[in-house]
Amino acid sequence: MNDETGVLVQRLGGYLAHQRWFAGKGREHEVREIRTIAWLSGEQLQVQLALADVVSSAGTDTYQVPLSHRAVWVDGLDHAHVCELEGVHVYDALHDKDAVELIAMAMTGSAGAPAPLTAHRVTARDLEPGQATVMLTGEQSNSNVRVGDDLLVKLFRRVSPGRNPDIEVLAALTKLDSHEIVPLVGWLEATDDDRGVLDLAMLSDFLRTASDGWDLALTSVRDLFAERDLHPDEVGGDFASESHRLGLTAARLHSELAQVLPHDTWGPDQLGVVTARMRIRLVAAAEQVPELAEHAPALVGAFDAVDALDGGVPVQRVHGDFHLGQTLRTMDGWRVIDFEGEPATPLAARTALDSPLRDVAGMLRSFDYAAQSQWADLLGDHQLAQRALEWAERNRAAFLAGYAQESGRDLADSPDSAVLLRAYETDKAVYEAVYEVRNRPTWLQIPLRAIARLAHDTGGAS
Repeated sequence: MNDETGVLVQRLGGYLAHQRWFAGKGREHEVREIRTIAWLSGEQLQVQLALADVVSSAGTDTYQVPLSHRAVWVDGLDHAHVCELEGVHVYDALHDKDAVELIAMAMTGSAGAPAPLTAHRVTARDLEPGQATVMLTGEQSNSNVRVGDDLLVKLFRRVSPGRNPDIEVLAALTKLDSHEIVPLVGWLEATDDDRGVLDLAMLSDFLRTASDGWDLALTSVRDLFAERDLHPDEVGGDFASESHRLGLTAARLHSELAQVLPHDTWGPDQLGVVTARMRIRLVAAAEQVPELAEHAPALVGAFDAVDALDGGVPVQRVHGDFHLGQTLRTMDGWRVIDFEGEPATPLAARTALDSPLRDVAGMLRSFDYAAQSQWADLLGDHQLAQRALEWAERNRAAFLAGYAQESGRDLADSPDSAVLLRAYETDKAVYEAVYEVRNRPTWLQIPLRAIARLAHDTGGAS
């Protein structure tokens, strides 16, 4: 390692610790190696597409950190400045307008992609030079940058060999001309001598007039709290009709996924594998969240009920991390985004076939979160707490009704589906309890309330 590389390695380790997409925050970590995949050349800069191997107590992860090299200091980019190497200023390229443009043009075909990069185009889009760029703040595990008015660059920060699920799913659904997604324009991959093919970034349409589903749901809850004497169906900001439409969208999405990607049927043995994993997660969670212990026997009952099924459960590719924050409301309906799955989960698990009910359970839990996320407003206020629970139940029911209408599958009338859904929702709530203990202890009551309800329901059903 030469002196310049040593300086970059040292400074990059400090820079990573402050980035929201870095999963090692709060742990001791060390950048062991920086590998250059390729260089992109502009008029006043060079963009180094680089991979950093980071070692921590959690193991070794590979992060993509594109770096723009400029001979002069750029005003307004001090927050993205990584270091200075022999008079050359090095920045995180995703904050550098000209660097983002080079990456985007490589994916549109407007500029060549030098070896070992390969650009894939799914739909034709033109990108005129000189477009403004805006870094978006919603994504936590990757980086999204709007280019101009109509395109979005998503750069994968933690990379691993194999096709990224977001690309795989969106490419298939874009070719189907799905109305339930935001179309994929193309993607950029690299061949790494040590790791094989790595997906680096993707380019999709950007829907300027779309609204975030989570934000819309929170607005509805705030409207309800402002009219504290009214029930959810009496408030002007009632969200139930939107939840119903979202259920329609989810069912159409699952139907399309089954058309373009593999599907299968699970028998009793495969269901047993799934519930065994759920039990393992519950045991591990109870060690970290003591409040789970009193409910554990009843929660296990939800998994036992799945083991009693005869099988014949249809499975397919699913979203895998489905919640309100993964949806956009447009002028002509809902769109679903971010098919990467839970980034901390191994790639094989994120691309495995599963029941669509896992996605349904994820959305049901999201309605609970939207209703109770302003927990400080509910403490000691029984009326607001009751209104929040009413809002969640109303929107959960509306979503399920929309899903049943489109799919022809009424989950309430199907005992097997009800058993599976209860198990998936239980597993999700257990996961949430661990997440909140680690990241947002003040929110722990949200999954604990759900766990108490699910334990009671399972006990009554057993």
